[in-house]
Amino acid sequence: MIPMVDLKTQYHQLKAEIDQAVLDALESTQFILGPNVTSLEKEAATYLGSPHGVGVASGTDALHLAVLAAGIKPGDEVITTPFTFIATAEAICYAGATPVFVDVDPHTFNIVPELIEKAITPRTKAVIPVHLFGQPADMTAISAICERHKLALIEDCAQSFGASFGGRMTGAIGAYGCFSFFPSKNLGGYGDGGLVTCSTQEGAETLRMLRNHGSRVRYHHDAIGFNSRLDELQAAILRVKLRHIDRFNQERRRVAHRYSAGLKDLVQVPHEDGKGVHVYHQYTLLTDQRDAVMARLTDQQISSAVYYPIPLHRQNVFAARCCDLSLPVAESIAARCMSLPIYPEMTDQQVDQVVATVRAALAG
Repeated sequence: MIPMVDLKTQYHQLKAEIDQAVLDALESTQFILGPNVTSLEKEAATYLGSPHGVGVASGTDALHLAVLAAGIKPGDEVITTPFTFIATAEAICYAGATPVFVDVDPHTFNIVPELIEKAITPRTKAVIPVHLFGQPADMTAISAICERHKLALIEDCAQSFGASFGGRMTGAIGAYGCFSFFPSKNLGGYGDGGLVTCSTQEGAETLRMLRNHGSRVRYHHDAIGFNSRLDELQAAILRVKLRHIDRFNQERRRVAHRYSAGLKDLVQVPHEDGKGVHVYHQYTLLTDQRDAVMARLTDQQISSAVYYPIPLHRQNVFAARCCDLSLPVAESIAARCMSLPIYPEMTDQQVDQVVATVRAALAG
């Protein structure tokens, strides 16, 4: 059996460090916004090259609170990609704003900068690019567009912890960077968790207020906020795993490049454009024979998945506002994409087994 991700093997490799960190946190009895949360915020921000980091309860909350901190209000529009997990668009809707979807690049699967510019209206207030599957979006072009039109730039980095573009880490390029610590992520906890990086002190203070019931001073509330605090035990675990993130990402790249070497003559393998460093949260290929390949993998007890089978503009929840919207590249990718197992602990032998199975399926 080859799973999509092997959390148990990774835990066993780090067991002594993680167990001690959790026991120390339990012994301290400081469970809400304790020293591990504060330390993780500083350590993660330093690693990413951002002035500020604010821990929150999930990646979805990271997006939601960043949208609010950026001043997005009901009636505003926020331009984003349709080929992403729904949390990207949910965060916009939570603020009462409208997500405006534009198409993606057929090679990187990320939002196309030129289409962002064409979609700007007087109601546009922000852009949320997604660094999908660990592949950085074209932040040079997107940053220039946002500066030119005075738009807030909020990076969705849920899948890109440790990725970089032009020598800068994702999450440290826009005004806000939103990370998820969901267990399967490149830097994953053992439950939900998230982080917002922020370029200004004012923005960080607003985020801290919003995550803690709108309070800057205990029992004094300046806004209707949320209960969105990163758990102290999760922070303790994440601090351990942060020390290993570069190795984790290097190993993901090893697996991905071995896949590509074995499959590039038969399918469209993930694209690296040389402008950034892809960290392969997922290894996603395109094939017209997806069903046959996935069936053969299942027969061999090898996991696979489709991220994402329905682009957001085709989801029922957005049907009314997007009924006439055609985004052909996103629709084509959704119909042909599939993801293979990838995790740092995956052996070359396991990769070769997956490659052989895919090749056999495509040979009929």
